[in-house]
Amino acid sequence: MSAHIRNLIAQGENQQLDFKFEISDSRKIARTLAAFANTDGGRLLIGLKDNGVVAGVRSEEEYYMLEAASNMYCRPEVKFQTREWTIDGKLVLEVIVPKSKGIKHKAPHHIDDYKVFVRVHDQNLLADPVLLEFWKKEQDGKAVNIQFSDTEMALLQLLSQANGVSLDEFRVVTGVSRKMAVRILVDFMLIGFARLEQTEKESRYYLVPTDVIQKVLSPKH
Repeated sequence: MSAHIRNLIAQGENQQLDFKFEISDSRKIARTLAAFANTDGGRLLIGLKDNGVVAGVRSEEEYYMLEAASNMYCRPEVKFQTREWTIDGKLVLEVIVPKSKGIKHKAPHHIDDYKVFVRVHDQNLLADPVLLEFWKKEQDGKAVNIQFSDTEMALLQLLSQANGVSLDEFRVVTGVSRKMAVRILVDFMLIGFARLEQTEKESRYYLVPTDVIQKVLSPKH
């Protein structure tokens, strides 16, 4: 039965897997729970060092701190399941967090400042403002109608660059307001023309190649 956990440990920390030696701060664990739920779901293995060495869960207090992280510091509460595994005589707690449908969870960024977190690779990051607006409009379910003016055509060209484009770069090139730039980027993401890649340092947007885009970008004869 321990093969399941050993296989997870062999993967290393990633977008859907995090290792914790112990739970010493419910607020920090709340960020991981919320980030998993807001992104693709994931698993938290408690009783492991960052390098995957099994240390074992040392106290039942950690169970209560996990519950506090969900009940007290996730808004709304993040549902999870737990399973216990014994590896080399040591207890490892597996916390399984499903992806939430239609709900975005907040967790403490600072003491009384709750923000939406997402899981990117092995990090919990604050959700990009454009992504927050994308989720909001996606939830509305309204049809997207894009008129390809010079601004939209410029964005297509910028998105097609090898290094993509940032929100600020888009604004500098086109001269549009921040509000307008966000709206256009969100619309492009909603129709599947653009994708977001977020890191700890910045957010960049890239073209999603489709036959429709090729026709739009092709010179007219």
